[in-house]
Amino acid sequence: MRGLHADTGYLLYRLGLRSGQLFNAFLEKSGLRLRHYAVLRFLATSEGALQRELSTRLGYDPSAIVGLVDDLEKLGFAERRPAPDDRRSRIVVLTGEGRAFLRDTDEAGLRVTEELLGPLDAVERDILHALLLRVAEDGLS
Repeated sequence: MRGLHADTGYLLYRLGLRSGQLFNAFLEKSGLRLRHYAVLRFLATSEGALQRELSTRLGYDPSAIVGLVDDLEKLGFAERRPAPDDRRSRIVVLTGEGRAFLRDTDEAGLRVTEELLGPLDAVERDILHALLLRVAEDGLS
């Protein structure tokens, strides 16, 4: 029987858990979790998104998206607006307060990355990032 650390999938899983724990610890004082952060980061790259698009693109259950967006609206970080092409639909958009929050979390994200990837030098980090991007583009699209 192979050891768990011989399994690349398991290592990715464990590192993902550790990354989430570190980032959630930083976000704890804001009352947000990594899932909220992911929604905000996605919205920062768009002019807004339907909740079902957020669900699909982030891989979250649609019912979870409703709660996440509700939380972000209460904090003033996002808001629902009528969709320009269909007044019955609502898009979620990032607010100025949401953009400011993301700017404030950039340093924390770098600290989390530094802690996780501390054993690697800059070249190894770039290689790892490129490889993970390649896997993600194929496996998460």
